[in-house]
Amino acid sequence: MDKLKKRWGIESSFQLIIILIVFSITGSAAVYIAKPFLEWIGVERGNFSETWWSSWAYWTLRILLIFPFYQILLVLFGWLFGQFKFFWNFEKKMLNRMGLGFLFK
Repeated sequence: MDKLKKRWGIESSFQLIIILIVFSITGSAAVYIAKPFLEWIGVERGNFSETWWSSWAYWTLRILLIFPFYQILLVLFGWLFGQFKFFWNFEKKMLNRMGLGFLFK
């Protein structure tokens, strides 16, 4: 845990635990929100016929939706748990590495 604290610039173990909790809640919440959102926009698993292609299309769309939900929820939950600065910097660094850094300039 000390290596992780040093790498992220965290000073206390309590802060590290809060950050790990935020990561776990965010991942679960992003997956949970994607399904009702797809239903809300009219894309349900039952709308596709039961072929491998339609199942692949549904899951691809769902996974593509999870990514932006995760990014937004990460900062939101980070703010709720008092770690906004850490997660905002983490978000900028991650998007910059993905080639989406232009969003913050």
